[in-house]
Amino acid sequence: MQYIEKKTDLFTVPEDYALVHCISSDFAMGAGIAKKFTEMGVKEKLVNTYPRNKWDGHGYSIAIGMKDYIVINLITKEKYWMKPTYQALGESLESMKDWVVSQNRCYWVPEIKLAMPKIGCGLDRLEWSVVSGIIQDVFKDTNIEILVCYQ
Repeated sequence: MQYIEKKTDLFTVPEDYALVHCISSDFAMGAGIAKKFTEMGVKEKLVNTYPRNKWDGHGYSIAIGMKDYIVINLITKEKYWMKPTYQALGESLESMKDWVVSQNRCYWVPEIKLAMPKIGCGLDRLEWSVVSGIIQDVFKDTNIEILVCYQ
């Protein structure tokens, strides 16, 4: 794993990065950075393609192709007003890792790199020092590049 934290705008990274963010299983996406993803059409694509409220108490991820980027939605809680647990966040990261590793094994697919904000630490109020450790632990045995963008 190559892990980098950089002061930059997530939405200006090159298109060979998949953009990662956290949402709830109700796909509300009405506040925080999720609003920007809604403006990109991510919410509409999720609502039209995947079942809402598919929550069984475990975090998971949904990757979707958009015009310019792959967007990976980490589902970390049931409803938008809830707060995620570190366990659910870790489960969603494991789900994302499994998907990225499987995609990166395909010789016809360009290698996927990940760009994300300080996930779970805005409106969800998780502690970045803990979240950063979880990310690095989940991806430690991969050669996936992870760029954490902050302002």
